[in-house]
Amino acid sequence: MFLRRCKNTNMYGMGQRDSDKMQLSGFDIDAFLREDWQQRPRLFRGAFADWRNPVEPDELAGLALEPEVESRLIERESGAWHVEDGPLPEDRFAQLGANPWTLLVQAADHHIPDVAALIEPFRFVPNWRIDDVMVSYASDGGGVGAHYDHYDVFLIQGAGQRRWRIGQKCDEASALIPHNDLRLLAEFEATEEWILEPGDMLYVPPGTAHEGTAIGDDCMTYSIGFRAPSAADLVDGFSAHLLDMLTEDDRYSDTGLPRQANPGEITPRAIDGLRQKMLAQIGDRDAFIRWFGQQNSAPKNAEIDWRPDEAMTPPRMRSAIASRAVIIRNPASRFAFTEARGGCMILFVDGAAYDCQGECAAFARQLCATTSVRIPHGLAASNTAVTLITALYNQGSIAWDE
Repeated sequence: MFLRRCKNTNMYGMGQRDSDKMQLSGFDIDAFLREDWQQRPRLFRGAFADWRNPVEPDELAGLALEPEVESRLIERESGAWHVEDGPLPEDRFAQLGANPWTLLVQAADHHIPDVAALIEPFRFVPNWRIDDVMVSYASDGGGVGAHYDHYDVFLIQGAGQRRWRIGQKCDEASALIPHNDLRLLAEFEATEEWILEPGDMLYVPPGTAHEGTAIGDDCMTYSIGFRAPSAADLVDGFSAHLLDMLTEDDRYSDTGLPRQANPGEITPRAIDGLRQKMLAQIGDRDAFIRWFGQQNSAPKNAEIDWRPDEAMTPPRMRSAIASRAVIIRNPASRFAFTEARGGCMILFVDGAAYDCQGECAAFARQLCATTSVRIPHGLAASNTAVTLITALYNQGSIAWDE
């Protein structure tokens, strides 16, 4: 039974590392990407042969009490769905009755190292696509109803049992039940059904209707979701960025304007000139790369603040590099890079962009590939590397592994 009195969880601490990484068992990555990814649902029995539930129900409940954690409590009573946003009061769980209910905690990987370790087996998907790990706890019959997502998701059964039903392909034309907080399908046509045990995993591609229902109490599920920007998001975000950069002086001109027969016509020449004026901005690849990298790497949980009490200076950082060895990444920070012209690369961290070359670029690539990095002592002689490490440390993106 769910603990009546919930205790606060241990948050990510400076210097903590992920526990031993869990490994997918008998999972053919290349075959999965070729045959299943974004194409069809796929059940993997015993996907984690050495499965250990990463978080206890009490710890999950403790997270739901914290103001910096996004959580929701969903109850179903007589067919009606009720949603309560966190943070929840400490006595809230003691008030729950016999109605089916579900607790959802978003981005639990940003707070609990063992949950963050669940992401490691899925690094075959680019990091920039990874969103977070949502953890759910449900009583008997609990769930969030039949719905579909716009993103890929791996559903790992952590404890207890859950019945998953897979249905039709959906899109924006699919009818929804009116609700202020949930996107529930008005019609659900189940085509497949499975009961998942601890260590089992179900992959669901975007737009696929699915419904999960807890069988018995103490049902826990880990949902690893992947971001997929929409065309509307890209156009809206990039165009807003461009508008901030453009000036009123950059205007259409028609030097050499020919006399036209009808002054009421917008001529093909004018249309082409106006269109090229716009496309010259929208089509700027370098500007788009820098904007997208910064936008995509913006932190989801800025409340997980690792900024030092006293800012580090490059000379002090140079000495620290020579005496210390390993840095770890803030679990709420996002790291990505893209290769640029002339052997350079651009590192994106927490919405900021850093141009890197040579050994500094090699270090930045390594920092993007793993959650902890041993700094070569030789980097202390690189001004650009010291400047980069100092900036990342001062903005709270990295810390020393104590």
